Amino acid sequence: MGYAGSGSDGEATMRQVMGATALVLGLLGTDVVEVEARAAETVDLELVLLADASGSIDDGEIRFQRQGYASAITHPAVLSAIAQGYEERIAVTYLEWGGVASQEVVVPWTIIDGPKSAQDFAQALLTTPRRAFGRNAIGSAIVAAQTVIASNSIEGHRKVIDLSADSANSWGGVPIAEARANALGADIVINGLAILCRVCNGRPNSYDLEEAFANTIIGGPASFVVRADGEERFAEAVRKKLLLEIAGVLPTPSPGVHLATRESE
Repeated sequence: MGYAGSGSDGEATMRQVMGATALVLGLLGTDVVEVEARAAETVDLELVLLADASGSIDDGEIRFQRQGYASAITHPAVLSAIAQGYEERIAVTYLEWGGVASQEVVVPWTIIDGPKSAQDFAQALLTTPRRAFGRNAIGSAIVAAQTVIASNSIEGHRKVIDLSADSANSWGGVPIAEARANALGADIVINGLAILCRVCNGRPNSYDLEEAFANTIIGGPASFVVRADGEERFAEAVRKKLLLEIAGVLPTPSPGVHLATRESE
């Protein structure tokens, strides 16, 4: 089975994006701007961890994704990379996505500036119940991520949406191409984490998931997709991805790391 997106004409698509943005704001509520007063400070990076919670992701996979991100954000190498930035802090939120009307903030915007704030973020991530479900709507998920960036009270030198998914399919909602173009137009980089399989061997899809990400989802300066294949290697893949995002440099193509393939990027 191949991967599928959807197309739309200009005015209809713009109305769809605007409607999706209004819906997202209503769904996410005021949590998107509940940040401590110190979060008004400038940060090196605003990072939305946009995690797959669609119908193909069971509760065990939700837990292992969250554990991987919790382990990565508290890792000494990641904290060291944050400390080497100009502002010595980044802002992170964790947003799970499923169907067209299912995008849920799991952890609101948090300033990570050392072990304590990283541990607080990880603890919240591991204890908040799952609320996102439904069939893949990647375009609508990207709109949700852009909305939480636009509505926060933080000023980052760079802005990144970090989408994880086990498929490049998108069924309904805002087309991926339109959501992607809007995010890139707002100077937001989109990176990807292609989740191949948690417990099986080989590829769960008949197509190259990393290539599909590179062709249709990721974009912007120094954008990339990292492959996560297997439960033991997931945390390592997430940590590698966070280190690249914090550094903001173009990674070297290597096994498990693909760059955006469109000529415009």
